[in-house]
Amino acid sequence: MSPSGLNLGLMGTLRYMGAPADQMARDLGDRRGVGAVIGALMLGLLLAALDQTIVSTALPTIVGEFGGLAHLSWVVTAYLLASTVSTPLWGKLGDQYGRKGLFLTSIVIFLIGSALCGISQGMSQLIMYRALQGLGGGGLMVLSQAIVGDVVPARERGRYQGFFGGTFAFASVVGPLVGGLFVDHLSWRWVFYVNLPIGVVAMFVIAATLPGRDQRTHHKIDWLGTALLSAAVVCVVLVTSWGGVQYAWSSPVIIGLAVAAAVLLLAWVVAERHAAEPVIPLRLFRLRVYTVTSAIGFIVGFAMFGALAYLPLFLQVVHGVSATRSGLYLLPMMAGMLTTSILAGRAISRTGHYRKYPIAGTGVTTVAMLLLSRLSPQTSTPVMGVYFLLLGVGLGLVMQVLVIAVQNVVDYADLGVATSSATFFRSIGGSFGVSIFGSIFASQLVVNIASIRLPGGFNPAALQGNPHLVAGLPGPTAARVIEAYSDSITVIFVYAAAVAFVGFVLSWFLREVPLKTSVGAVATDLGEGYGAPCARTSVEEVERELTLLMRRDPGARHMYEQLALRAGFDFSAGTTWALARVAREGRIDRWRLAERAGITVEEGMPYTQPLVDRHLVERTTTDLIILPAGQYVYEELVKVRRQALAHHLSCWNPEDNVELTALLNRLAEETVGDEGDAAVMRGS
Repeated sequence: MSPSGLNLGLMGTLRYMGAPADQMARDLGDRRGVGAVIGALMLGLLLAALDQTIVSTALPTIVGEFGGLAHLSWVVTAYLLASTVSTPLWGKLGDQYGRKGLFLTSIVIFLIGSALCGISQGMSQLIMYRALQGLGGGGLMVLSQAIVGDVVPARERGRYQGFFGGTFAFASVVGPLVGGLFVDHLSWRWVFYVNLPIGVVAMFVIAATLPGRDQRTHHKIDWLGTALLSAAVVCVVLVTSWGGVQYAWSSPVIIGLAVAAAVLLLAWVVAERHAAEPVIPLRLFRLRVYTVTSAIGFIVGFAMFGALAYLPLFLQVVHGVSATRSGLYLLPMMAGMLTTSILAGRAISRTGHYRKYPIAGTGVTTVAMLLLSRLSPQTSTPVMGVYFLLLGVGLGLVMQVLVIAVQNVVDYADLGVATSSATFFRSIGGSFGVSIFGSIFASQLVVNIASIRLPGGFNPAALQGNPHLVAGLPGPTAARVIEAYSDSITVIFVYAAAVAFVGFVLSWFLREVPLKTSVGAVATDLGEGYGAPCARTSVEEVERELTLLMRRDPGARHMYEQLALRAGFDFSAGTTWALARVAREGRIDRWRLAERAGITVEEGMPYTQPLVDRHLVERTTTDLIILPAGQYVYEELVKVRRQALAHHLSCWNPEDNVELTALLNRLAEETVGDEGDAAVMRGS
């Protein structure tokens, strides 16, 4: 039997690269402790993920109170930029100084930002506090997923990672609806206030139950590269949002920002060439697959967040629906995105082919954007639902592909940073999309309203800044203003269609490289597909993907039977596990071993007696003790496990990589005889 025949079930329970699994279990006390930690982590992730989309349906109401419709985009952009840029810093700082303290810090920052957003008295304040909230949100999203590896055995970790990915997808789907409910039944300020009690609960649970982690991983953090890239992105976003609206394109401010952006980008390139751990290694851009997928990811983020920011405005102002109903109207888009994202990911894993999905997805997205550009006050609800669904289907077809394609072509050393940069470009694309859409909308609205004769007392500038003033206009004039708003919003989808078409053209240049028959190519989840920020090292990325693949395991009993067979022994699954457990501890109380397996000592005799008969284990009145021959058998079992693990990393030549070799040795030693497999002694 080949090593691959052992299946991923032979891997048993992988542990995180920090404290041993047994020690971590003792620190947590019991499974209820683990459940409390996981629940608190999921609450933190849910809050941070919701705040990417929950504000969209509240924006028209916020603008109605504060004015400043031209600055609407920054309420979304400030959060996206801050959370995206801070992601790699939170990840590396957590590795270096411990995740518990950093996670609590990120909760505090997020809650302070949420409270300040809720009490904001103007658009400028709200934008500034949204950036602070995004800074904390980046830590919540990254560290909550990383801490799972500290507290959950790897056999179960893949399942929990699936939960976390589902949480991110769920937040993307229900965010607009929840925001609308708060606006209609409480106040837009509760979109932010709701974070406070939930965040406090999560903070206290984590503080009380999550053990600290002794092991630290030293990083050389690229502070300069992060600062330069952040500043360059902000300058570009300011150019796209201010140009032609707040300042003329030829004004010194816009020209100065454009020059500053170019200089900062050039300085960033120079800095990255000399950084020990660059934010984005420039060598990755030599890979055509990486360059093309990064560009497509940017376009997908552009379309997704841009549409989410302005479709609620269209629904509430042009069609006059409530904030809640505008969230309901967007459900077809989010449902289509979720469904096709799942189906595409599964199809790619099954067939090994991925190129056709981004081609189809960007093509469908282009058509959907063109259809959205035809929306009007007269468009019926079913027709809008079809358009929104089509947009979601197109975006979903692309989402799962990008991470898979990138992981499939990069070297092991770049696996972690390549994965994180795939989601980075998507989030940055979202920032640009919201900003550019806002600029187009604001400039077009000025022109459209200027062509309308307003009754005396109505200030065109005020009407441009506050859509709710339309209600005070006479009927015929109000209809013309609503038409002006409609035309100003739908024109942005014409430009969005052009951008999506560029993505469609780029997709044809995406080279399909045969998928590797190992990790790094076929394991992905909803979290990655929906662009959940990540900041993992390559070792952590390998471990994450192995645990995801382990969800396909046939079961522990089959695993131990195959393990013994491959090692050349005719042991049952229960006997194999018992030997490994005794060998791991050297000496173990017979009653304690039976208790772990959920059986009596007498019921366990058929599994331990063969070990005694073959002089592998010595049995005393109270204990089982490993003998030299038994230690040899255990080492053979470990050797087989290591071979199986190495097979799944064969594309990276693990024997030539010190880091992977150490990982394989550690996992092989720690996953034979895991406590979680004790049930194999019952009926094996």
